[in-house]
Amino acid sequence: MPIVEQRTGVAFELKKGQKLKVIDIEGKQVSDLFCYIKGDYQDYLSNGRTFDYASKILLSTGDLLYSSKSKPMFKIIEDSNGSHDFLLTPCSHDTFSILYEDYQHRGCEGNLLHAFKEYDENFKETCLPATFNIFMNVPISSKGQIEVIEPTTIAGDFITFEALDDLIVGLTSCSAPQSNGGSFKPIKYEVI
Repeated sequence: MPIVEQRTGVAFELKKGQKLKVIDIEGKQVSDLFCYIKGDYQDYLSNGRTFDYASKILLSTGDLLYSSKSKPMFKIIEDSNGSHDFLLTPCSHDTFSILYEDYQHRGCEGNLLHAFKEYDENFKETCLPATFNIFMNVPISSKGQIEVIEPTTIAGDFITFEALDDLIVGLTSCSAPQSNGGSFKPIKYEVI
């Protein structure tokens, strides 16, 4: 199975009907997922459309993820942990300069943009809004306040998606210390 090394990202093609299994190898590691419909990078993963159609913001087994043009992209078919975030954008160079002392890292945003540009030269930076942050633990208070805390995953936790269209997928091993309990580890994935 391929591995996304710590603080990096990859892009790859996933055909309709194929499954993507993302595995937290060591536990307490987040992975940002973003995708777009193959051949149309302006039809990309949308948290807003997904929340509208699911009528909820906490997504797990059985839920669909939709594109900006309201196409179903993924169905979550297995989820051993159930804790994911779809509210926050991927960490960026600016995130690191505002929230951390690590000013030099490009974050998951930079890792995804780099991976997508290598895969598809037409990909535009403006097409990278919120990502589906696998295993990210973001509790929401009754007053709507959010907090990013250590993931609850243990080694071997996984989530499996089924592709509902031909997709170009980007996947990272998250670079933000707050998201990963202060450490950085690789993420494993498998295309089935």
